[in-house]
Amino acid sequence: MLQKMLARWVLIAVAVPVAAAGARRLSEAVEARRGSTRNSRLLRRSADTLQSLYGRKQRRRRWR
Repeated sequence: MLQKMLARWVLIAVAVPVAAAGARRLSEAVEARRGSTRNSRLLRRSADTLQSLYGRKQRRRRWR
């Protein structure tokens, strides 16, 4: 039982933020190469959702 609790904690504390950051970086790379697409917007939206679900503040982007 303790192992399951520890595994769940590791998933929430480590894997979810890493997945959100990876989705955001992938979205930025796709947008830099091909412009804004439906897939890149979906990746960015999913990263924002993951961050908001687990108590992270959304990063505010300054428009250039």
